[in-house]
Amino acid sequence: MKNTTTPSFSGPELCSLEAHQVVRLLVKGEISADELVTASLSRLNQVEPKINAMPITCEQRARDSILNLGQQQQKNGSHSGWLAGLPIGIKDLNDVKDVRTTFGNIALKDNVAEVSDPLVELLESRGATIIGKTNTPEFGAGGNTFNEVFGMTRNPWDISKNAGGSSGGAAASLASGEVWLSHGSDLAGSLRTPAAYCGVVGLRPSPGRVSAGRSPTAFLMEAVSGPMARTVQDAALFLDSMTAFNPRYPLSLEAPIDSFQRAVIEADSKIRIAYSPDLNGFAPVENEIDTVLRQALLKTEGAGVKVEEDCPRIDHLNMTYKVLRGIYYGAVNGRMPEHIQAHFKQTLKKNVEFGQRLELDNIYDAYRNRTTLYHSMCDFLEIYDVLACPVVGLEPGLVKQEFPPSVDGEVVEDYIDWLRFSFLSTTTSLPSISIPVGFTNSYMPVGMQLIGPPRGEAKLLAAAKVIEDVLGSVKLTPIDPVDKTDNST
Repeated sequence: MKNTTTPSFSGPELCSLEAHQVVRLLVKGEISADELVTASLSRLNQVEPKINAMPITCEQRARDSILNLGQQQQKNGSHSGWLAGLPIGIKDLNDVKDVRTTFGNIALKDNVAEVSDPLVELLESRGATIIGKTNTPEFGAGGNTFNEVFGMTRNPWDISKNAGGSSGGAAASLASGEVWLSHGSDLAGSLRTPAAYCGVVGLRPSPGRVSAGRSPTAFLMEAVSGPMARTVQDAALFLDSMTAFNPRYPLSLEAPIDSFQRAVIEADSKIRIAYSPDLNGFAPVENEIDTVLRQALLKTEGAGVKVEEDCPRIDHLNMTYKVLRGIYYGAVNGRMPEHIQAHFKQTLKKNVEFGQRLELDNIYDAYRNRTTLYHSMCDFLEIYDVLACPVVGLEPGLVKQEFPPSVDGEVVEDYIDWLRFSFLSTTTSLPSISIPVGFTNSYMPVGMQLIGPPRGEAKLLAAAKVIEDVLGSVKLTPIDPVDKTDNST
């Protein structure tokens, strides 16, 4: 296959449309939700043997849920996030009633949820049809999606390579056209890395923007759920669907008065972007990734965008993030029953052990430094609309490689170290997004990360839409999975 040729798409025509287009057809009655379920399942059957993105499907439940659409439309049909029966994927870390939730853990391989996660209930009340569960590394711990229950998820752009993690199944399902929208979650780039690697969009919202889970550690703000889609406008639609105040979630935010979709529609190219290729030396980046990002930003300048190379001070970011992450794993996974922990993979065990070994001074320093980092970003984002940087410093590795040994010649010390570009947004609780902006020399997608101001999802989405429009990147997906060892391609 030539590097200048976009892979073909042989799935149902409906699957090639953008989510907002399909929802419009549903609302007008020009297509039915049942037709979409059939199209989605047809595409799943076509590509799943090659990519293993959505190992759990629930056809009968999906068709049954369509019968309640009329009742839900009476209650929520005028909401900006109304999905009108659109099939979506849910990550296999969140419960869907009467469907398996395995967390990628052998001890839970037959676990069937008795009740749905609050986010799932909200999405279904807003017209989402759950078609299946997407693959994830065990308990979401990993930048490469594989587990002992379902195996490896492969990248549709090259099935010998990984799809990123931990929302790799979600990203691959979108890129291959199995679904139009897919739920993801993010602690260390788990939305952003797979989006970048699969040529789709992944948005990590502010903590509390999306209320998900019945976690016993609901006051922790590092792990969040968010939307994944093929375009910025579709990500805005999905975020509108996900957003509502939930009093049982202590960090929950009220939905904004104006929809996120309106912010995208009204996006103005008169924005100021700061670009940092390595966050002042904090994270290594391969030259070809930096080159693709610079070329993309250069094109936006022709549309009136102002781009400057600049970076805020991010002192102590590495240890601050790792301590906060350690607290999360110590409080969440480190308190799970022994029969579940007994099956933890080695990297997950190390996460838990790191959290359990933390000393009080580590924790005190992390919270103080986190505040300093937050104020540094706030000051910086009074000058610029967004900070642009890589999502990850290199293209996807082989699917059988858990994490790369090095990035741009710098040795990777552990499986989280190569994901340093994800640390800043998580630590400062600022929204961030990955959007596709080009390709590497081997024709693998490259994502650009944008970090926005506090609770600034609308501003962030608008900036992303400006870049997307200039680059025309909405045409990237869906695609047929590519086997580059097959000479016929």
